[in-house]
Amino acid sequence: MERSNLPAEVTSFVGRRAELAEIKRLLGVSRLVTLTGLGGVGKSRLAMRAARAVHRSFPDGVRLVELADLEDPDLLGHTVCQALGLADHTTRAPMEILIDHLRDLRVLLLLDGADHLVQACAPLVDSLLRAAPRLRIMATSRQALDIPGEHLLVISPLPIPAPDERASAARHESVALFVERASAVSGFRLTERNREAVARLCARLDGIPLALELAAVRLRAMSVEQILDRLDSRFRLLVGGGPTRPTRHQTLRTAMGWSHELCTTEERLLWARLSVFGGSFDLDAAERICSDDKLPTDDILDAVSGLVEKSIVMREDGAGAVRYRLLDTVREYGAEWLRRLDPSASGRLRARHMVYFAELARECETAWFGAGQVEIFARTQAEHGNLRAALDFCLTSPGHAREGMELAGALWFYWIGCGYLGEGRHWLDQALTLDAGSSLQRAKALLACGYVSSSQGDYEHAIKLFSECRAIGDETLAAQAVHRMGCATLLNDDLEAAIPLFEEALRLYNGLEAVSDKIATASTELALAMAFGGRWERSAELCRNARAICERYGERWVLAHLDYVESYRAWAVGDQKRAIEAARESLTTHHLFHDTLGCVMVIELIALLLTESDAHERAAVLQGAAEHLWHSIGLPLFGSRNFNDAHVECARRAREALGDRRYATAVARGRRLGLDAAVVYALEEDHRVEGVARPTLTSVETQIAELVAEGLTDQEVAERLEIADETAEAQVADILAKLSFSSRAQLTVWMTQQGRLPGMRSGSV
Repeated sequence: MERSNLPAEVTSFVGRRAELAEIKRLLGVSRLVTLTGLGGVGKSRLAMRAARAVHRSFPDGVRLVELADLEDPDLLGHTVCQALGLADHTTRAPMEILIDHLRDLRVLLLLDGADHLVQACAPLVDSLLRAAPRLRIMATSRQALDIPGEHLLVISPLPIPAPDERASAARHESVALFVERASAVSGFRLTERNREAVARLCARLDGIPLALELAAVRLRAMSVEQILDRLDSRFRLLVGGGPTRPTRHQTLRTAMGWSHELCTTEERLLWARLSVFGGSFDLDAAERICSDDKLPTDDILDAVSGLVEKSIVMREDGAGAVRYRLLDTVREYGAEWLRRLDPSASGRLRARHMVYFAELARECETAWFGAGQVEIFARTQAEHGNLRAALDFCLTSPGHAREGMELAGALWFYWIGCGYLGEGRHWLDQALTLDAGSSLQRAKALLACGYVSSSQGDYEHAIKLFSECRAIGDETLAAQAVHRMGCATLLNDDLEAAIPLFEEALRLYNGLEAVSDKIATASTELALAMAFGGRWERSAELCRNARAICERYGERWVLAHLDYVESYRAWAVGDQKRAIEAARESLTTHHLFHDTLGCVMVIELIALLLTESDAHERAAVLQGAAEHLWHSIGLPLFGSRNFNDAHVECARRAREALGDRRYATAVARGRRLGLDAAVVYALEEDHRVEGVARPTLTSVETQIAELVAEGLTDQEVAERLEIADETAEAQVADILAKLSFSSRAQLTVWMTQQGRLPGMRSGSV
């Protein structure tokens, strides 16, 4: 597990010193601290700043779990697992996986946006705290989790100037925030002429950060006095919502309503319609889902741009693509307006949303075996929240069960290849219970669910699903069912039964059209079975055939598995050079897809290969890294004797060469490596990280290197050391250059070897 997944701050943090100090104090005396307060008050931002401030107190990491976009409470455990980097490859319940992983770790878990999931979060948090005595949890929620030991900290709005304090308004945090944000968007400056108006505006908005930031954006087109006038008159209709609504909620609603009123008709309508998205989205999705006669496709771009300018829609710049997101409060407001405009509109838009993302899933599935796999993985991962929303619609709306089975089945490549087995099983199991009729959609879901189940080690259930799929009658799906039966049987260590199943599947595939991808996959898996059985020539022939197909299509994921097979076979016949070359190629590709399961399988093999060149200590370090990674995945080496043989042989050789004490020490070093650092360590040739003398770092450079090895970004290093961002960036670059490293992961490996990570004493490893 990498030490932190906290996002970098993109705007400055203003005020809250007292709250930060109190959070630090509470985390020192309590294992559960919940920040409560109204929406828009800044709970999330404050919690993340506090988490960064206490980062070094948690040697096993600080992990953010974002819950705002999660609608299904049943997926809470899966979401926490994913945030912790625990690839869900077993049939164990997520709670069991979490408890097993966190039991002995000193981790700070930040559950952000738990408001709508309190009933699910409370028992999860209670169970984790009871099972993991060193765990600390910080949550943000509009209400308490209400479990034993919880310490609440109510986050109030920022202090506002009283009428007699307007002359000194600048010293109040609400004014400081407004001025800072206004300066960023419009070049606004606080002067003698506008000081009183700014003080009155901040008071009218009750110092609520979200309201202040929305108001600051309006200064692009209005004066502070004009904003005050509009708050005083035009938006009285949007104040209230009932006598039980807290005053500050009414004030936030006023700010939201005021921003809504300032939008054009097209922007308001689009805002409402964008509320159906379950996370971020791109322009094409907005155009396809939200357009109609009232809002033509050609008008969507201008409307999105207008909403971005008003800070209603947030722009996210990715690798070569721009995506957009609604903040949770903004989405809720849009959804309410959508219901007001037309009570049935939400259902219609959700149906259009589902159709769009089902089409996307089918396109990605069709194109998966080809040159664009990495891009498909990135696109599917970016749409994870929307795919969840589409699946939820299918499984909770009458008449859409078969569409849900088809969608969940089409995403097999994502569940299997990109580390989401547990979640895939969740959706597939639900879909299969809703429609038991013999349909192609059900056959597809049965095949995908069986594939997931066998990868989790649930072989008996997988065979049952494959048998039902085969009986439905579609020739291609039936051939795939036989193929997957072979995989399940292989993982269950029955080589004699697995080989005939693979051979039958290949015979069936050869009688069908457009199944080159399936032939390549089945050939690769049969080649592995042959290698496990010592039939080297037949294994090599199958590998050559599969490689030719993969290279013809530019396929990479199956090729990574093929490289693993070739590496294993080359090792067995004594071709050490080819074995290490193929293993490193396999590991590099698996890492592209964030395929933890694939990575750890290859790391185990590379560890064995290193013992062939007497690099026993490096092999033991990799075994430690693999042990840690298997712990995050589930059942080590599938519980399979065939896969476990290499691990046992490596451990025997390394322990014999190093002795029990040195072997245990090296394994312990490896356990400190996260996935990225473990991959770098395994890919290093000629012991570059470990064996080359490095220049001595100064005390300042050492301090910076330690922070980088902890997982801090350049900006976080700057904040920790109270230096400029540019200075931190330059110093990190200088350190990498000084040590002849090309990546931060290499630096992390080296610092681990030096015993310079938190919780490690220099010389103890």
